Amino acid sequence: MGDLPYAPIVPNGVGGNYGTKAVPTYVMAEADTAPLPKITIEEPPPPPPAVKRSLVSRLGDLPMRVIYRIVVGAVASLAVVVAATVFFVTGGGKGTSTAAGPVVTGAPAGPGATTGAPAGPGAASSAPAVVPTPSGGSDPSAASESSGAVEPSATSESSGGVEPSATPGSSATATSAVPSASSSGSTSVSAQGVASPVPTPMPGRSALTAAQADPRVPKLPPNRKLADFRGDSTPTKGRVRDKRSGVTFPRFVKAWKLVRSSPFATRRMLAATKGAGHRAILASCPVPIAVQEKLKDTAFLAARWTLNYHPVGSEINWTASRPIKVGKRDGWLLGYRVHYKVDGKKRMSAAAVALVEVPSSKPGLVFITIPDAQKKRWADINTIMSHLHPL
Repeated sequence: MGDLPYAPIVPNGVGGNYGTKAVPTYVMAEADTAPLPKITIEEPPPPPPAVKRSLVSRLGDLPMRVIYRIVVGAVASLAVVVAATVFFVTGGGKGTSTAAGPVVTGAPAGPGATTGAPAGPGAASSAPAVVPTPSGGSDPSAASESSGAVEPSATSESSGGVEPSATPGSSATATSAVPSASSSGSTSVSAQGVASPVPTPMPGRSALTAAQADPRVPKLPPNRKLADFRGDSTPTKGRVRDKRSGVTFPRFVKAWKLVRSSPFATRRMLAATKGAGHRAILASCPVPIAVQEKLKDTAFLAARWTLNYHPVGSEINWTASRPIKVGKRDGWLLGYRVHYKVDGKKRMSAAAVALVEVPSSKPGLVFITIPDAQKKRWADINTIMSHLHPL
């Protein structure tokens, strides 16, 4: 037998050689191997349950502009609800009493009239009237004027209250709720709640007849000159030219402030004084009542109309009544004192009205009234009434 072939001897056991002993190759193929590690994939834990947040905590996620809108809407809704509640509870302001006292309605329109009965055949019964509450509001805007210019409808200064605007003959004024001669049948109520009938024109009855029956206005006295008031008059500069009324008169400086004119063509007032009951007024306008055949009667109605600018319950006491000449034009001057009460205390104002015949359809009227709390200004009445001129 020939020699069997053997694998070459490889030192250090390389190639299946174990030492010096040769090992068959199939033994090497079947040798034990290290087991492969087992790889396992762990599943992630489930997410924690979501926490429910309250509505309040979630408001913080909203933009601030959204929050502002929500707050404004809520406040507006609340205001509407409150206003509606007040309106329904108070009955919309109907039936409320005025600051001057209880309102008496349905009084007889004149002597011999029966309450609730017609004044005559075919005449309608008098309609109840409610006396408005005096207003103390102020108009902060002010206006100035140029010397010798026609005054516009000026706004009032900020120092004190000003009567609200009213059309000539209107009963809505800042200091009085006494209706004019053309108002509906009613009774006026004084500051102490005492009612006095205000005569009302009825069919076949003139405004002059109704005014003569007014207990607040006595019959005119015989011709009497306006008294001279003591003291110094307020300084003047230039003149007020009222083209609507057709008259001109001295312009006071400093103390008398230009205020909103309506229903007058021009108006000035002194500063408000505590306890006076009303503010001093110097005003002019075309006469705001029905023109009578005699200028004296028209002046009588005009003076009665000025009670609208005095406290409720005011009464007139005549001090002067006489014809005057304003340039070449005829006029009539009435001086009077207005008596009233403020907080139960008797008070009084000095006043005067002058009417001047002008080419227009109605005479021009100049009116001034000053309460006793400012009687040091009473001399201003003489200054105005003695220096009237037509335009």
